[in-house]
Amino acid sequence: MGNRWWVCVAIFGVVALGVTSVQAATGEAPARVPVPGGGYTNVTSPLLRQMLAQKDFYFVNVHIPYEGEIARTDAHIPYDQVEKLVQQFPARKDAKILLYCQSGRMSDIAARTLVRLGYTNLWHLKGGMIEWRQQGYPLLDLPKK
Repeated sequence: MGNRWWVCVAIFGVVALGVTSVQAATGEAPARVPVPGGGYTNVTSPLLRQMLAQKDFYFVNVHIPYEGEIARTDAHIPYDQVEKLVQQFPARKDAKILLYCQSGRMSDIAARTLVRLGYTNLWHLKGGMIEWRQQGYPLLDLPKK
């Protein structure tokens, strides 16, 4: 019991440190979304744009069908294949992973799946590529990776 408590404290500290550093850099506080088994952190398009300037996360487009992507995307993993293709995500369960899709619905499902699989440092683009474009940020229209 004692060891589990310390592991939980350590994981919370890593997530809190990441959220605090993003807030300090942008002046914007990301919103934590609790889900069964843990949670993930919502970010806005302006916040993501700033985070991409000093990218320290695995960036995944989970939208299907493929409809373009945000620059610096690391992978395209369909939201409904996340569990089957989990080996394409970082092996470390505390690795910082940021998910997005067209509207936010598919990436929410993918985030919940990864939480269930034990991932603890998940981030999610609220509003997806629709919100990203509404903010005036570009999308890359590349062939599917």
